[in-house]
Amino acid sequence: MDIKTASSLHRLRLVSAPEAVSFILLIIASVLKRTTDFNAVPALGMIHGVLFIIYVLFWADAWNRTKWDLKTAALYFVLAVLPLGGFVAERKLKRAAEDEVIASRARREGTVNA
Repeated sequence: MDIKTASSLHRLRLVSAPEAVSFILLIIASVLKRTTDFNAVPALGMIHGVLFIIYVLFWADAWNRTKWDLKTAALYFVLAVLPLGGFVAERKLKRAAEDEVIASRARREGTVNA
């Protein structure tokens, strides 16, 4: 994996958890808006919208660089629209990055032809 591909996956991983948090906070704010006088939906909606757009841009860049198959790309996109999906995406991306580091070290040491 080259440095640009690794960077695109790292950026996607970094934005997935904050996007998930903003989504959960937006849902909570929506409930509070309906049940109380508290209305943080406009502010949280804007924050979530910006984070979602950034996630989609980073997702498209990662898809382009990694050459994911359609199933993998669709999975990461669907995870963006699920309330806790960003946390799942972050864990999957972290695990994939760790696996790539292990494979890279093994190739460098000549242990395996991966």
